[in-house]
Amino acid sequence: MPTVAMCEPLGMPRSARGPADWARAAEELADRSPLSAELLERHGAPRGLRHSRPDQRFEALARAITHQQLSGRAASTIWGRVAQSVGTPSDPAAFLAASHDQLRAAGLSNAKARSLHDLAAHVQDGRLDLRSTARMADEDVVAALVEVRGIGEWSAQMFLISCLGRTDVWPTGDVGVRNGWAQVSGTDTCTGPAELAPVGDPFRPYRSVLAWWCWQEVDTMVPT
Repeated sequence: MPTVAMCEPLGMPRSARGPADWARAAEELADRSPLSAELLERHGAPRGLRHSRPDQRFEALARAITHQQLSGRAASTIWGRVAQSVGTPSDPAAFLAASHDQLRAAGLSNAKARSLHDLAAHVQDGRLDLRSTARMADEDVVAALVEVRGIGEWSAQMFLISCLGRTDVWPTGDVGVRNGWAQVSGTDTCTGPAELAPVGDPFRPYRSVLAWWCWQEVDTMVPT
């Protein structure tokens, strides 16, 4: 397997602000090293990552909380029940109007039901302004999101990639990324988050592209 060539970041500015040009980012990485070129040839440029509208962001976070620690099919089934139960899953007020027992009856755990109510309350009272996240730096978005019960760094990073289209997110705690890099690099063991962190440096400011390629290596569904 080719080694990663160290080099200075090129191309688009840091990932905050505006939709990403994933094809351009992938092509620029491919020009840097044989490994990136090989990954682009094998998997193509990232697909399914979007820059969501402000009115889609609450529902995306609510769905992400529902999906935590569940398989794709089970999570989708439960989310469908939750959405049907509250009626308007894009509206925080609909979740606040739903009782804890109502959310539990849809298949949510106690913790997730409380998390969804906390998310809705943060958005409803203005503590979390999802409209402004598109203009915020990555680290500020993460800091704002982790104030919500049930949203940790991983969920915030997935929001950055799949909802805001940020190009330079490197989720070292993601099991799919870690397993994918182990396969890409030809190692037998999964690298821990601390050891994996500098691996992304040669790919700045497009580490999200590397993460997507790692997910493809192990056929992991990209969280959206």
